[in-house]
Amino acid sequence: MPLSEHEQRLLDQLEQQLHAEDPKFANALASDPAHSLSTRHIVIGVLVMIVGIMVLLGGVASQLIVVGVLGFLIMGGGVYIAISRPKFGKASGGTGKSGAKTKSGFMNSLEERWEERRREQ
Repeated sequence: MPLSEHEQRLLDQLEQQLHAEDPKFANALASDPAHSLSTRHIVIGVLVMIVGIMVLLGGVASQLIVVGVLGFLIMGGGVYIAISRPKFGKASGGTGKSGAKTKSGFMNSLEERWEERRREQ
């Protein structure tokens, strides 16, 4: 069901306000989870996997089980690095009270707009 013009305007205003108050969070929400894999993580993970394969093959060639197991563990680490997602929100360590005030102001404006909308109907 499509939104009315009024609802679309309200949604656009909310989106603009979110971008103004917390652009990092807004960008994190806007990104598609399927595309949030980091290219850097993938490249590093693939390189680590290649090193792991080489160590594994070296262990098999030298018939040392310990080296082969180490190569397998390195490969597993490479896969983990390649599929791990970047962490958003590392910089939010010291924003305890100011973040709460911003959220409170944002929530208050949402409530006010909701009340205005209800009065109009």
